[in-house]
Amino acid sequence: MALKDKELIAWRIAQELKDGDVVNLGIGLPTLVANYIPEEIQLMLQSENGLLGMGALATDAQVDPDIINAGNQHITTQKGASYFHSADSFAMIRGGHVDVTVLGALQVDELGNIASHMVPGKMVPGMGGAMDLIAGARRVIVAMLHTAKGEAKILKECSLPLTGVGKVNMIVTEKAVMEVTSHGLVLKEIMPGSTLDDIFATTEASFFLAENLALNDRKTLEGGEDGDQASNF
Repeated sequence: MALKDKELIAWRIAQELKDGDVVNLGIGLPTLVANYIPEEIQLMLQSENGLLGMGALATDAQVDPDIINAGNQHITTQKGASYFHSADSFAMIRGGHVDVTVLGALQVDELGNIASHMVPGKMVPGMGGAMDLIAGARRVIVAMLHTAKGEAKILKECSLPLTGVGKVNMIVTEKAVMEVTSHGLVLKEIMPGSTLDDIFATTEASFFLAENLALNDRKTLEGGEDGDQASNF
């Protein structure tokens, strides 16, 4: 079955994770990453409501009403998982013990700034743990759709209140994989179904092309046997 846009984003981000990582997955799209972590990778997923060793989202048969993630979704746990107070969880985050955090965003700009927690004049639930995660995690990956109602979300400068300044390391959308560098945004990969022209047309921010810019193949991303994961231009 073909992966939908959000699932493709989650799959691609899962390939960035490494053995031994402590990883926090934000609410919404980022939680899907747990379903695509390669079997050979051993890591620990952390949830800010007080869990280390989170597994994939629970199926109906696996639901335990007492085990949820920070987004109130039912989840599974890994062998050796531990539970603790949310204050201890945030001490872990603020102490720099989270290797990677994956977060959604309303906007990201070419300086690696992120706006993720509020739209002025609208009711919002608050920033949650986003500010702590962005400030405390060693690497920040943004998982989001490339546009919202036809408007670009990767901008020259964020127009919404910032959640973090200069902290984003990578942006993964259904169209592109971009890295934030000291020289600006670098387009590393074109995602399946997109084109370079499409990315230029739907991205306000300026960006450079990686020397080994790659075009990902949908069949391979979805577990097909033909072709390489990415073919270089």
